[in-house]
Amino acid sequence: MLKLAGWDDTIVALATAPGVGAIAVIRLSGKNAIEIANSLFPSKDLFGEASHTVHVGMLKKNENILDEVVISIFKSPRSYTGEDVIEISCHGSPFVQQEIINACVENGARLAKPGEFTQRAFLNGKLDLAQAEAVADLIASNTVASQRTAINTIRGGFSSELKQLREQLLQFSSLIELELDFSQEDVEFADRTALYKLIDELSASTNRLIHSFQLGNVIKNGVSVAIIGKPNAGKSTLLNTLLNENRAIVSEIPGTTRDTVEEIINIDGILFRLIDTAGIREHTSDVIESEGMERSIEKMKKADLVIYLFDGKDNVEEIVQWKQKANEENLPFLLVANKIDTIDTYKEKFSGIDNIIFISAKQNKHIDVLRERMVDTFLKQEVQLEDTIVTNARHYHALKETAQSLADIQNGLDKNLPGDLIALDIRRCLHYLGEITGEVTNEDQLDYIFSKFCIGK
Repeated sequence: MLKLAGWDDTIVALATAPGVGAIAVIRLSGKNAIEIANSLFPSKDLFGEASHTVHVGMLKKNENILDEVVISIFKSPRSYTGEDVIEISCHGSPFVQQEIINACVENGARLAKPGEFTQRAFLNGKLDLAQAEAVADLIASNTVASQRTAINTIRGGFSSELKQLREQLLQFSSLIELELDFSQEDVEFADRTALYKLIDELSASTNRLIHSFQLGNVIKNGVSVAIIGKPNAGKSTLLNTLLNENRAIVSEIPGTTRDTVEEIINIDGILFRLIDTAGIREHTSDVIESEGMERSIEKMKKADLVIYLFDGKDNVEEIVQWKQKANEENLPFLLVANKIDTIDTYKEKFSGIDNIIFISAKQNKHIDVLRERMVDTFLKQEVQLEDTIVTNARHYHALKETAQSLADIQNGLDKNLPGDLIALDIRRCLHYLGEITGEVTNEDQLDYIFSKFCIGK
């Protein structure tokens, strides 16, 4: 366990969101948590009360009543942080909240840093680092998919899989290290055939986790969708229809949209950041419209998905040319023909182009088909609670290094390299697996990770 300077004092913070509410919760954690709460709570002697009990009474600072509160006691080690924890449920006045926090500080607590409660849970072995980071992901979750993946990690699904990988590799590592002690005896304790098989299994598991990051990134951060097309293709109407509200200005005048308009929509548990862009055409004398077109092209290149919207009356050859160019530039896109209510033979007209989605944004026709295709592009199946999906970029990069280390081990076996060189690659592999769960870490790394948490968690 990593010991940090000053980590065993007593901290205090507001655990609920700041602002006015019916109830607020103030949390204390540390060796003096019960003592500090007891000095402010004359109704009972909290030292004599059992863990996991609640007590109602007046909270006082000297002779001044601060509030009538409910105090919950969680004694070490049966608490979130593994330390003595007190939770004070008070009325939700910001003034009352601050008065109680000030009283705790005056009696020996200090204000907690962002994420310090969860950091202490990690340092006391209540959570590993992957689980601790998932706590922040759960707090920030805003879809069913992001909630499920965070809960799975908190419950130890991801950590359990990594632990199995690490333990299997440690067994062989110890045998190879033992061989080094008997190098002059020319003996092999580690079965190379079994090691080959293990490396294959570990590589398959690691690569599966690496590949899950593409989906994990979508679940956690959402999908940016640029709606691109010529002026008057109906881009703003489509945005309004998808949102079911009049967010963008709609006009028959070409070039009405001068700048990008961005909105977020939740479709089947995935967040889509819709970007309505200025219409793209070859020639314009309007300086502002030209700037808007430049921004549209920039958004298109950065988007996770491009919806190329065109009028059903447009020339087929233009659509074919745009599709070819998009394929050459590896743009992920959906071709969407709009205004099908104005043309009877639209399917026959575009029969030579695959996978076109035909809609009428104005009449809300086939919009459900477009939504389904948007989701299917990124989410092939429903996210299950049992699925192990990597959503953290730090974990992803550590897994990439793990995969490279496994490849180096296999390469060393292929070339019949001596055990000391293979042992180095195994140790490097174990190092990167340990980085994910926190078995290998340092104080600066922890400070960076937990600084991104909210205060009070």
